[in-house]
Amino acid sequence: MISRHDSRLNLSATAASVAVALVLSGAKLWALSQTGALSVAASLADSGLDLMMSLGGLAAVLYAARPADDDHTFGHTSVEDLAALAQSLFILVASVVIGISAVQRLTGDAPSPVTAEGAGIAVMVLSMVLTLALVLWQGRVARQTGSRVVKADRLHYLGDLVPNVGAIAALVASRWFGLGLIDAIVALAASGLLAFGGVRIGAGAWHALMDRAADPDTVAGIEQLARDWPGIQGFHDLQTRQAGSKTFVNLHVEIDGDLLLRDAHDIGAGLRAAIRKKYPRCEVIIHKDVAGRGNR
Repeated sequence: MISRHDSRLNLSATAASVAVALVLSGAKLWALSQTGALSVAASLADSGLDLMMSLGGLAAVLYAARPADDDHTFGHTSVEDLAALAQSLFILVASVVIGISAVQRLTGDAPSPVTAEGAGIAVMVLSMVLTLALVLWQGRVARQTGSRVVKADRLHYLGDLVPNVGAIAALVASRWFGLGLIDAIVALAASGLLAFGGVRIGAGAWHALMDRAADPDTVAGIEQLARDWPGIQGFHDLQTRQAGSKTFVNLHVEIDGDLLLRDAHDIGAGLRAAIRKKYPRCEVIIHKDVAGRGNR
């Protein structure tokens, strides 16, 4: 169970993420109305995505922390995957709209000029400053709590710095060098990055909702712990599945049938504790079978 202190830290990180996304979405919407720059539109779409992801992260922190109940005996962490799947659809739609607009501007006879570049540059610089401040705070919280939701949100905001730099470069090229088409090229590249990110997030959420097994390194690590644990003569039927930030593990171990029940229990409990120590986000159930009884 997560401590109250960690819960407060996670909540502060996700709430700060929502606040920054709201401020930046409003500022970039104004900058887009002033400049008409597609690169700013791409950055605005990314901030809109940030807002959705931040709200999803905030909801996940609040909801996924709830203990298991009679209706959700494995907890509530799958809400993270449902939110991620919805976010991926938004990303793909936004990337298609921006990409089509960029192609139309590149192929048009008279592309619309970018205006008020100074205002756009000021907004993008503000965006970078606020994003850096948020990333620093999220990094501190993630190190203390180990929250994968906060880590994922931080990683996404780090990725936002790239389109922000691209938008500034496009506005500078338009204002001082008259290279208006750079804006459309940057927007086209940003749409590709958005699409790639959307597919990756959606695929990860889909696999988790379909109870995909844990990554091979985690499975191999659990197998090695079971193989080397004192008192365990064998193991079988190792099953894992992912749900949000958690991994559920079921494992059958083979123990000498002549041992006292207390001793057999201690062996299984020790292995379970070792697995959770190495993989803190794992929920582990260990079944104890008598060795040599045809368990396989």
